[in-house]
Amino acid sequence: MATHKLLLLPGDGIGPEIMTEVKKIIAWFNARGGDTFETDQGLVGGSAYDAHGKSISEADMAKAMAADAVIFGAVGGPKWDKVPYDVRPEAGLLRLRKDMQLFANLRPAICYPALADASSLKREIIEGLDILIVRELTGGVYFGEPKEIIDLPNGQKRGIDTQVYDTYEIERIAAVAFELARTRRNEVCSMEKRNVMKSGVLWNDVVTATHAARFSDVKLSHMLADAGGMQLVRWPKQFDVIVTDNLFGDMLSDVAAMLTGSLGMLPSASLGAPDAATGKRKALYEPVHGSAPDIAGTGAANPIAMIASFAMCLRYSFEKVAEADLLDRAISATLDKGLRTKDIASEGSTVIGTSQMGDAIVAELNALSA
Repeated sequence: MATHKLLLLPGDGIGPEIMTEVKKIIAWFNARGGDTFETDQGLVGGSAYDAHGKSISEADMAKAMAADAVIFGAVGGPKWDKVPYDVRPEAGLLRLRKDMQLFANLRPAICYPALADASSLKREIIEGLDILIVRELTGGVYFGEPKEIIDLPNGQKRGIDTQVYDTYEIERIAAVAFELARTRRNEVCSMEKRNVMKSGVLWNDVVTATHAARFSDVKLSHMLADAGGMQLVRWPKQFDVIVTDNLFGDMLSDVAAMLTGSLGMLPSASLGAPDAATGKRKALYEPVHGSAPDIAGTGAANPIAMIASFAMCLRYSFEKVAEADLLDRAISATLDKGLRTKDIASEGSTVIGTSQMGDAIVAELNALSA
């Protein structure tokens, strides 16, 4: 039996509240026996800025690098709107992604049967949805240089962001998408904007070459990213795995989140390359939703995306597939009983708070494992 070291970074806003519910799940698995999860906790985002004057301290960054996995809540809020750009709350998350070399972001969008009517789309469009967006996370326009605002001779200003990708960055994210597709319906759709962007031309060429060289058994299609956004709301079930760059992945995964009814329902995993010696990947798991400062402290936050992110941790970092499946079933069973947080409430459902939702999922874990 192994011991796994987790670093918990609750962050800001509703982050600490939803992290409390994940701690209940971790405690349940520890009490069950088998592998043990040791936890440490640190600061990130606005809370780290208040304590250290930066969005993550060097000590907590070192803990993240040493952990088997990082469990991340959310960062940001109006309190820190005026802090310097390089120490803004979001910079802490960007540094974690960059220093841990977390190039592969996995964002599933699954429609739980009980929530088919929570989506803004018709039931027949959304029922049974199960897609996975694989987003390149450490390249592209978010990291490209130059990135600056410059003064022009005519008194105006110019904002510059640079979209840049090298071949190896596209090859490795494409490989992740193809490998995951083999465990699903064996289909990958690659999305870019090759019609107007040179980086999109290269993306298309490299994905095609990687497919031909190593993954010809997987069905590959290509789609312009704007058309992909349209198709996600027209007929999302046509997709299995979508692979795309950092910018388009950011936008398309948020579209996919709302297909399921709420951003509070969408987990994510960010993975690095396998270590040459151990085969282990550095990894960070987080809900896709933000810090929601408007409801922080009210007990209304939906913890399901945070809890489902831990299920992804069990699956991808520790190969605890049975345990991950058990936790996913516990979430589904809770929803089947009509229990809802406010963001996913519907007629006839029982609205409960953050803590009660965590308790209900633990109760279902007990029932399913009895």
